[in-house]
Amino acid sequence: VQLVESGGGSVQAGGSLRLSCTASGRTFSSYAMGWFRQAPGKERDFVAAISRAGRPTAYADSVSGRFTISRDNAKNTVYLQMNSLKPDDTAVYYCTAREGIVRRSRYDYPYWGQGTQVTVSS
Repeated sequence: VQLVESGGGSVQAGGSLRLSCTASGRTFSSYAMGWFRQAPGKERDFVAAISRAGRPTAYADSVSGRFTISRDNAKNTVYLQMNSLKPDDTAVYYCTAREGIVRRSRYDYPYWGQGTQVTVSS
């Protein structure tokens, strides 16, 4: 499966962005989808994930209550709605996919997009 992210950009603290990830290739609904992020000099960290049917979902503690992951299987697209953004959210955001259930480890995801930059200024 090929993944292409879009929707990154620059925003001031407190603002919102919505990331999209469109998949091509094999059946999108066969995959659990996830978002990870990587800031300069740091590890690639789990952000959120969603199961094949849309529930359950999982979130990192740092984004719970501010970010929402969703998917539209008819459009082969997964979204990450990011509200109340903070400078600490600045990172490259990656879309990921795996067959099977939701996982939080990056090592469990074999498919990755190229990433999209999100920059939050104070």
